[in-house]
Amino acid sequence: MSKRETFLEAVCKENVEKFLGFIQLHKKKTEPFDVEEVVQEMSREQRESLWRRLLSLLQVVLQELPPERWEEEVQPESAADPKRVMAVVDGVAFVATVSLKVLQDGDTYSPLLEIAHLLHNVLESLVVSEAPLQLHIQVLFEAWWKKGLQEKEKFGHAAFLISLQKSFILKKPGTQIQRVWSLHDVLLSLDYTSEDKQIKDLLLQCFHHPTFIRNDDGKRFLVFLFSWNVDFIRLIHGTIKNQLEFYNKVVATHITEIYFRAWKKATGEFLEKIESVCIQDFMQNAIYLHSASPVYAKVREIVRHFHSRKSSPSVDKMLYNLYKPILWKALSVPNFEVRAHATLLFTEAFPVHDPSQNNENIDMNIQKQLDMAMALLNDPHPAVRSNAILGVCKILAKCWELLPPTVITDFLKKLVMDLATDCSSPDVRCSVFKCLPLVLDNPFSHPLLEKLLPTLKYSLHDKSEKVRTAFLDLLIHVKAVRAARFWDVCNMDHLLARLAIDSHPVSKRVANLLFKSFFPVNESEKEWCCRCITLIQMNPMAARKFYQHAHKHTAATNILKFILAIRRTLNRCIQLDCDVTENDGNKENSLGGPDLLGQDMATVASLLEIVVILWGSVEKALKQNEEAHNYTAAKFGNVMAKYFQAFEHERCTVPLIQLASFMPAAAVPTFSYGILSRLRRMDSGADPAQFSQLLDCICSWGQASDVLDLIIDWLTESLPKQGEKVTKSRKVRIQETREAKPDLALAYLEYLFNHTSTREKVLALDQGPLKQLHAVLGNWKSVLYTHLTSTTEDPQHPKTETALKAFTFHGRLGAHLQHNLTEGRDYLLSLEHVAAWVTDRVLPFFTKTLSDGGDSEKSQQLATHITESFLTVCQDVLLIGLSDETFKGQILHLCSLILLSESGYVCISAVLSVLKEVANSCVPCDNNQDEENQEDVTHPILGMVANMFQKMIELLAHRLRKEPEEGKQLCQSVVPGLTDFLQVAQTWDRTLLSGVFSTVFAVIIVEKRHLLQKMTHPEEVIVPQSVDDMPPLSSMLLSVILKSPSITRLFLDEVSSSLDSDAINNLAELAAILHVLAVINHAGRSKAGLKSAAVSVQQHLHKHAVSSVDSRDIQRVIYESSVMTLNEILLL
Repeated sequence: MSKRETFLEAVCKENVEKFLGFIQLHKKKTEPFDVEEVVQEMSREQRESLWRRLLSLLQVVLQELPPERWEEEVQPESAADPKRVMAVVDGVAFVATVSLKVLQDGDTYSPLLEIAHLLHNVLESLVVSEAPLQLHIQVLFEAWWKKGLQEKEKFGHAAFLISLQKSFILKKPGTQIQRVWSLHDVLLSLDYTSEDKQIKDLLLQCFHHPTFIRNDDGKRFLVFLFSWNVDFIRLIHGTIKNQLEFYNKVVATHITEIYFRAWKKATGEFLEKIESVCIQDFMQNAIYLHSASPVYAKVREIVRHFHSRKSSPSVDKMLYNLYKPILWKALSVPNFEVRAHATLLFTEAFPVHDPSQNNENIDMNIQKQLDMAMALLNDPHPAVRSNAILGVCKILAKCWELLPPTVITDFLKKLVMDLATDCSSPDVRCSVFKCLPLVLDNPFSHPLLEKLLPTLKYSLHDKSEKVRTAFLDLLIHVKAVRAARFWDVCNMDHLLARLAIDSHPVSKRVANLLFKSFFPVNESEKEWCCRCITLIQMNPMAARKFYQHAHKHTAATNILKFILAIRRTLNRCIQLDCDVTENDGNKENSLGGPDLLGQDMATVASLLEIVVILWGSVEKALKQNEEAHNYTAAKFGNVMAKYFQAFEHERCTVPLIQLASFMPAAAVPTFSYGILSRLRRMDSGADPAQFSQLLDCICSWGQASDVLDLIIDWLTESLPKQGEKVTKSRKVRIQETREAKPDLALAYLEYLFNHTSTREKVLALDQGPLKQLHAVLGNWKSVLYTHLTSTTEDPQHPKTETALKAFTFHGRLGAHLQHNLTEGRDYLLSLEHVAAWVTDRVLPFFTKTLSDGGDSEKSQQLATHITESFLTVCQDVLLIGLSDETFKGQILHLCSLILLSESGYVCISAVLSVLKEVANSCVPCDNNQDEENQEDVTHPILGMVANMFQKMIELLAHRLRKEPEEGKQLCQSVVPGLTDFLQVAQTWDRTLLSGVFSTVFAVIIVEKRHLLQKMTHPEEVIVPQSVDDMPPLSSMLLSVILKSPSITRLFLDEVSSSLDSDAINNLAELAAILHVLAVINHAGRSKAGLKSAAVSVQQHLHKHAVSSVDSRDIQRVIYESSVMTLNEILLL
């Protein structure tokens, strides 16, 4: 039996397993069985029999288990398996699809039609997915549509709908989008007015999906939708406008292309609709939208796309017709932003004309537009003038050959001689220089601009930096297009002056402009040096700036060659040839000649500075190329000793030392061996500039330990001897004995720790010298205590300032060393010991009376300085996260003792800063597992902080009562710290936070209530309008609160909470609250919280109504004033 007959017999219910087996064999590529080949070989009678048997099989399986029950669980007694039924239906759909391929004229395909109907019902009952069954039915219906068989509209519609739905849900919808486009003609068979809303919504969804918009077939389909129905165009446009904000730049570009292609293909009423509903609407939005609108830039891009296609007469005509009713009116409206937008559109679309008109009318129309452009250059608003400048420059660049010479000259003179010096707006001046390069891109403009540009030379000195940078960008462009010689436009001396003194954005442009002039890379190295010397002689400061930027414009190899060329020039200056190889000697001899520099030490110093600058700019590249670094260091190492001898001028010494720091110590042995002696011989009051380079050198050579030994020696020797001998085991390479210089030692230490490069080198040393330095600095506490207790200044003892500085460095060094520790808390413990020392030895001087006169006051001031210095160190330790709970407890204990002391108020600012850092370090942990444990630890600490904050506020109030002027100064000094503290406090737990704000609220109300109770005349009852009208402490606190909206809300919550708790029980307090609310109201803060607090006041105020008829009664005046204030807040 043949394959055809065997396959035909398998298509029935009894042989369904065989049928499914044949389908599986077809799917296996290794098997020779092909359903399509078998069906193609069948005769007409066999094909018709096959279709009838397929129909019968499909009807039977669907009767056994309809599609609605396919998702149900299989019952044990049920004979039909959903998976088996679906496989049969899938097989039938597949064979039916194959049959359509071999369908011939005259075939009776009514069974296929019934199969298609049944499969259509199945498809409607299925959820859209990637299932093979849906795909086969979809392919069948698609083929049915393309064959043009009976009822193709129904099946074509189903195939189109399923393809459209799948294109929205699949991760890779490219194939489905392609199917949608292949079936797009299906839409033409649908009646737009009778179609349900589903198909329209699905079609509009296409414009929501970027994948659809970016796909080529998707774009063709979206363009086609504009021609489906005239009424549908408005829906499409509305959908795109709503989505425009969410399109990215790429998708917006595709949308622009879709609009243009739709317009280009449209005719008749479709064309009119697209122009009036879509394009003209975008034009109007491009004119009337605010620049800040999120869709403005995208709307402009769409309109710009149509302007860019002006080469087509049809586009010109369309723009002319659509702009005619809107553009010219918009150019003269009062709103400057509308005029500015219209100016951009007008100049971009220039000339706006109808190509079908005769030449005379076109010329007349263009002349009017040129007059309009000139008028826009004279617009009163700078934004319009700026846009007009851009537009006119585009017109000149595009239409130079077509415009009359007089028009061109008038425009350029207006730009260069008038608007470039517009003193009313730097934006306008900047626009001229930014837009003139557009004109320069047209070579025909060069002869005229060459004559006009020199009039702009003083723009280099414009007071606006952005104008100067724009002008320099113009000069760079002039140089690039060779329109003129830039030094004819702007004098070289002026350029160098700007290079020397101006900011980085300006100086880097000047360096770019002058680079080839002073660093001609194609010339010889000798020429580089000559140009360098010329530049130095013209402007030394400009030379230094120029070479700071040189590495950006040439390779590091050229920089190194230049460095070595300068070395040869310097060698010739001192008649020196230190090259040892024959080739190098020949090279240097080739550059020989007369002495270029003579005794001009200023030029030599500048050359040395330039070598340092250039070496520093390529130092990173040199580190990556060890051979080049060693070669360069060796070359300079050979001559450095001679340089130090020959170039003794002070200006030469500094760059020579910096140059030495770039090289290994062995490369400059003479200098490196004597550097420590120079540091030792330095005067005590030496300026940091005298020793900073020496310290950089010695650290870069890895000899920081020698400096540390010197510092330790000086600090140790300066301490008063207590029978304790200095250790002799350490050896310093100093032959002669000299006096100790503790001030200089501390100056060295300050420099070493204030600069990252040197600090890293020092902290990388062994712990031994660092621990010794830490111990020595700690010993200086005894000197401080001596000054605290003595009544006279002992000349044998170190100065107070020196001891205080050493004390501060002891804390700072301890923080650095603790940070470097991998485990332990040795240096935190040291700081805790210092805190105990401050408590025992320093704080007692806060409580001494002034009975001893000036000496006691001096001791108090010193005690204050010591305490503040230590608290500053503690603040830094807390800030960088080095502290633990023990340290925080010790420091808070110290702060509480300071506040309890008699003169502790003088340290309020320092204490407040510490409290802020303690609070900030108690932030909630991210790990939920440890959050409860952390809360147990931090809650008591924050409670202590809140209590101390309350004590500080009380101290401020007490000081204001006792010494008003001093209290006011104290209040002003705590403003920065209080602002930071409240910012941190707002993150606390609600209970603790309430404690802080209740303190602030209470002190404000008490101060204001006291003021109200002292009033005796009605005229004194004045409602404050600002914080300046409040009493001193309240004014300071409110000024801090009102800086932050969030803190203002929390304060108002505390006001409402206090009122709700009935803590406020008299009229004066309610009036005080209303005065505070009035200040907040005038400041325009937290309207919702303000009204809530005012409502709470209203609920209490009526209880205190005053019935007195005496209009002079102070209580009645306060009550009436309170009611009026309340009404203002509530807007009654």
